[in-house]
Amino acid sequence: MWNPFKKNKPGDTDPQKMGMLQRIAMKKLEKMSSQEREKMMQDAFKPENKDKMLKAMDAMRASRQITEEQYNQAKQRLGL
Repeated sequence: MWNPFKKNKPGDTDPQKMGMLQRIAMKKLEKMSSQEREKMMQDAFKPENKDKMLKAMDAMRASRQITEEQYNQAKQRLGL
């Protein structure tokens, strides 16, 4: 039975299991051209945004939403 309060697992890209805003964002990303997508990624990885991401990841690690291993892997992928 469908439970509206059930949380999705991280990395779950099945549209039936995504929330409404996640589906909208995914559709928008799929419709973007490669140049637009590249520009968006460059904007996301500006130094001031990297600091915000680090603070958010630190908070997630402190509240045990992510493990130490996931935290280190994310930092490695971001190049920090």
